[in-house]
Amino acid sequence: MESSSQSAVFTWLTTESSMSFIAGKQRFSRHSETAYPHDFSRYRVICLAKVDGDLSQQNQDIQALCNWLIGLGVDLSLTLIERQCQLLCIELCTASALSSEQLAQLDSLATIEIFEILADAPVINIPGLLVMDMDSTAIEIECIDELAAMAGVGAAVAEVTELAMQGELDFEQSLRARVAKLEGADAQIIDTLCAKLPLMPGLSEMIAELKSHGWRTVVASGGFTPFVDHLKQLLSLDSAFANKLDIAEGKLLGTVSGQVVDAQFKADTVANCAEQWQIAAGQKVAIGDGANDIPMIETADFGIAYHAKPKLAQAADTQIDKLNLKVLPYLFQLK
Repeated sequence: MESSSQSAVFTWLTTESSMSFIAGKQRFSRHSETAYPHDFSRYRVICLAKVDGDLSQQNQDIQALCNWLIGLGVDLSLTLIERQCQLLCIELCTASALSSEQLAQLDSLATIEIFEILADAPVINIPGLLVMDMDSTAIEIECIDELAAMAGVGAAVAEVTELAMQGELDFEQSLRARVAKLEGADAQIIDTLCAKLPLMPGLSEMIAELKSHGWRTVVASGGFTPFVDHLKQLLSLDSAFANKLDIAEGKLLGTVSGQVVDAQFKADTVANCAEQWQIAAGQKVAIGDGANDIPMIETADFGIAYHAKPKLAQAADTQIDKLNLKVLPYLFQLK
């Protein structure tokens, strides 16, 4: 198919109002997000680029996306999905499910992902609950590893952390083993790390969009209270849970006290917060990256694996593998 036809499909979708478009033998129809063809398979293709209505200003990935749509060679119903996060999202509905080979054709494009949207997906404009892991999900780092590096015991702690994330070690045992290596470190390293805590790209925008629809947002972390409290204040989260590091005379004691926030605590957080805030059925969402998040993911109505380890990816309802947290609102329906 000629590039002009590919460009014409995108121009029709983004700038014209007609309900259908013909490209060769392929027919494109238009639907709205709230009135999609219910007997069709439903997918959303999300791209980091924004829509401005002028194809000449779009990047190569948008052209590649148009090429892919044409290359499917089947009639499609399309619509643009609009969210506050302002990514390009095209919903496509097909009479038959796309094959694994057709889906895989987008795998080589680093800034495009495709997701199947099921009929029971959470609804963005009905209040819901999002429970997030912190390390490597809400923030870009593992706090225990960073603290260990600042305390000069980074290599020893990192080895234990990786084994825990892969599900090879009991979480509480690994937590206590790692924290023990911090004994005697200056507690000032906590404040230093809080001051430069790197948020995961898209986190602030995602939280703001969910909160605009009345969603409750919570962090449940196997990390430590100073960091989740920092996030709670920074993002106006509704609640935050983590482990308490013991400190005396300005030094870390190498121990934690109180309730350990382990995998079961995270799962209980989903259930307890949903009951506390009377969250409707189907509206409990959890997102994480490691094996310790599996019970939380399974307790939620909709579990998301974010750049995740294999065990969690297998347990989740969907995976965000390439893009950032701005994607999350596009995985929800509008009613």
